[in-house]
Amino acid sequence: MADKKLFLLDAYALIYRAHFAFIRNPRLNSRGENTSAAFGFTNSLIQLLEKERPTHLTVVFDPPGGETFRHEMFPEYKANREAMPDDIRNAVPLLKRLLKACNIPCLEVAGFEADDVIGTLSVKGAENGYQVFMVTPDKDYAQLVTDSIFLYKPSRQGNGIEIYNPQKVEEKFGVGPEYITDFLGLKGDSVDNIPGIPRVGDKTAVALIKEFGTVEEIVERAEEITKKSIKKTVLENGEQGLLSKKLATIIRDVPVEWDEEHLKLGGGNEAEAAEILDELEFRRTKERLLNTVVFNREAQRDLFGNVIGGGPSAEFDEPTTAETHETRGAEYKLLESVDEVKELVAQIEVKKSFCFDTETTSLKARQAELVAITISLEPKTAYLIHLPEDGPNNDAYLEVLKPVFESQEIEKIAQNAKYDMLVLRNYDIVVQGPLFDTMLAHYVIDPDRKHNMDQMARDLLNYETISITELIGKKGKKQKSMRDVPVADLVNYACEDADITLAIKGKLEPDLDETNSRKVLEKVELPLIPVLTSMEHLGVRIDVDQLLEYSKELEVEMARIEKEIYQLAGEEFNINSPRQLGVIIFEKLQLAKGKKTKTGQYSTREEELVKLADKHDLPATVLRFRKLGKLKSTYVDALPSLIYDQTGRIHTTFSQAVTATGRLSSQDPNLQNIPIRTHEGRQIRKAFIPAEGYTLLAADYSQVELRLMAELSQDPGMVGAFKEGQDIHRATASRVFGVPFDEVDSDQRAKAKMVNFGIIYGISAFGLAQRLKIRRSEAAEIIENYFSKYPQVKEYMDESIEKARKLGYAETIMGRRRYLPDINSGNNTVKGFAERNAINTPVQGSAADLIKLAMIDIYAEMQQRQMKSRMILQVHDELVFEAADDELEELSALVKDKMENAYEFGVPMLVEVGTGTNWLEAH
Repeated sequence: MADKKLFLLDAYALIYRAHFAFIRNPRLNSRGENTSAAFGFTNSLIQLLEKERPTHLTVVFDPPGGETFRHEMFPEYKANREAMPDDIRNAVPLLKRLLKACNIPCLEVAGFEADDVIGTLSVKGAENGYQVFMVTPDKDYAQLVTDSIFLYKPSRQGNGIEIYNPQKVEEKFGVGPEYITDFLGLKGDSVDNIPGIPRVGDKTAVALIKEFGTVEEIVERAEEITKKSIKKTVLENGEQGLLSKKLATIIRDVPVEWDEEHLKLGGGNEAEAAEILDELEFRRTKERLLNTVVFNREAQRDLFGNVIGGGPSAEFDEPTTAETHETRGAEYKLLESVDEVKELVAQIEVKKSFCFDTETTSLKARQAELVAITISLEPKTAYLIHLPEDGPNNDAYLEVLKPVFESQEIEKIAQNAKYDMLVLRNYDIVVQGPLFDTMLAHYVIDPDRKHNMDQMARDLLNYETISITELIGKKGKKQKSMRDVPVADLVNYACEDADITLAIKGKLEPDLDETNSRKVLEKVELPLIPVLTSMEHLGVRIDVDQLLEYSKELEVEMARIEKEIYQLAGEEFNINSPRQLGVIIFEKLQLAKGKKTKTGQYSTREEELVKLADKHDLPATVLRFRKLGKLKSTYVDALPSLIYDQTGRIHTTFSQAVTATGRLSSQDPNLQNIPIRTHEGRQIRKAFIPAEGYTLLAADYSQVELRLMAELSQDPGMVGAFKEGQDIHRATASRVFGVPFDEVDSDQRAKAKMVNFGIIYGISAFGLAQRLKIRRSEAAEIIENYFSKYPQVKEYMDESIEKARKLGYAETIMGRRRYLPDINSGNNTVKGFAERNAINTPVQGSAADLIKLAMIDIYAEMQQRQMKSRMILQVHDELVFEAADDELEELSALVKDKMENAYEFGVPMLVEVGTGTNWLEAH
């Protein structure tokens, strides 16, 4: 193995890959700048430096403008590519500055692509005794591979690399490196818009090469091809195949100077590199980069970020991948006796902190059976307590573990702790005391990214976890239960969960402080976990008979509407078929020209039908039919099937880490989407009933978002109206339309209400005109009058946008951040959406913080008083309780007090409390 190693990085291929790896959840700095491309590229570079320890390296860029000799040969070359995204364009100068500070040369040669420069340097490097590694995800480079030139290809998942030698190339493509240009010439390359020969795919290309050889030979001997269709296409498109081969061929004699010393690593400027990384706000990345050979250091780091010193370079015969517990020396142990579990508990009691995870038979916590509990106390170690079905020691194990789980002094660390707490509650273990949830910590740090453990392990630890499908298979009939997994496999999989969760906590701790997110985590999200656990465990009671009766009513009503639709259409058709409905609306009735979908049929989505509602009765009637059908299937017919046999109640799941604003969401069933103001929604609410001896109590914040707008803007008119207890919509109508308060009519109040709530969401004159069905000029005048009467509301909105432009995020009363990467976009539509979120997030997000704080306070007080009553639901700005009949008055006063005073505001937060024998009556 040669000592000299030259790495050639295909700059734009790696930068694009880094950018799009974060496309759904971009990385942003405090100024709102998208740093995904720079972050991904820099970390890939660091990983390469740490693992492969190259002696020589250069980064090769395509020249500005991108026009090369290939465009002269074929003007359509790469014509299908979109313009470079602004975020990548902005990242490149910073990366070039950083590479210069690292003393890593950047090369670009006018008229030649990076492929050609790398191809030339590869040949020269090999000739000078180097092992050469071409770092790129681009398969075209396979043509350059030899025994001393390798394709170093990042995997699609971004969690490792594949190294191609000649044997690997043939294994991957079916032909060796010497035929890759022929392979590409035949099949073409859609990425570069290289046409190839029509109807020739991978298998055909390989077969032709193996039978005839090069493209030139295939074209020359086309008459010998036995398959008629392939013979015909080769005869007709041979010249195109030859051109495609030329386009795909990487040039190996670009006029670029070979300078070994220039390519040698070392001698970087630490201060300058640190300054650039500080500018990018890459704190951990800076620490890692400054400990590499670039700055004449030999340090490496372990999984947990600790410097561990030098070591041998990686061997290149095998792929270098993300770490696993074997490669980093993790030790996982099965505890096989009650005494061993007692020993572990003794260690926990000394340490006062442990990370845990559960393995179960179901994702539905209320129905799940425990299969195992894993515990980790130190990095790279974890223990598994196996709980086989009818295991003789199961009860003893749980009895030993119960005190540490219920200890008020010992910290429990988990990923999605609520699920594990619910499962343990099935076994009479009520987890108490300090909590740390890695999912929620990651959520408050960066709410728009994915928060599952596997993804965090990749992003934060460069670690690839064992896939659940490796153990039990994919969902379906053949999927196994966790009980069927061999114990040895279960130990590795389950212990890894606890071990890696502990490692992730270590990575997240400094980020909580860096993003000022610790307050919202420790004051809101973590204390809320026991509250939601209690609510989900208890569930809610449903009147099945009432729902069955209402289902029959809906069937009758839908049958009536169905006949009405047929009459309006003049014929019978499948109302649920978008294709048939589209033909009726846009061709037979010709209500509009109509938009067509990708499949060629007319779009009959709700927004399209709403636009046509004024032209004909059919669209509105179809919408009514759809709405009833959805309510019937989603709630009326579905709710009875979700009742859990053992409790006779429905157990929804409340999710904390889903919405960017901080609002709770629910699923199985989703109770957030039950209509509140419609007759149908009220009938569904009527089916939610209390247990015997209890009454339902519902407490609802009144106009909470408007009150928060008044608080945040401190507009005297709006603040005064709330403090005086006025009807805010009537007060607004009085000011905007210039009429006395007592003379405001219902139409004026309705318009004022629409403006009041629309302003929170940054409504435009166009949007208001559509909602109120008035002229845009009239809507513009109403908005202008509104801001003239509430001037500080306008000031607050403008300041919110400007603040978000500077910081890159908006935040709530508790410091919860929502990042707005598009706030400075050049696209006005995209920027406008971000600006509306800048206005709305502090309002809507603060409302979410407020009700969560209230839930925490109410739950704690109910626990303190040892009340029999219990909190069972949270929907939007409303809390629902089962109030013990003898505690009804006490609970009503407690709830109203805690909700109205959960946070200190100048503007009163009014709460309306109602009671009843069902949710409808109570609301």
